[in-house]
Amino acid sequence: MPNPPASNAPGATRPASPPMSPGDEAPTGTPGTGPTVCPRCGGSGKLAGKTCPECEGSGQVNVGIGGA
Repeated sequence: MPNPPASNAPGATRPASPPMSPGDEAPTGTPGTGPTVCPRCGGSGKLAGKTCPECEGSGQVNVGIGGA
């Protein structure tokens, strides 16, 4: 059975990364991150009657937690 191509080889595919909103600091599920209320819309998911561009209407963004 032939070996699969290396990840940097021509024609190799990368695993799909989780979708991120513009306000996210990292994909959902990344260790050391968690959801918080969107600072731009205050968690409503709307700005001036339209979908918030920061959280894409979810009212939450994924940010780093803790800190050193």
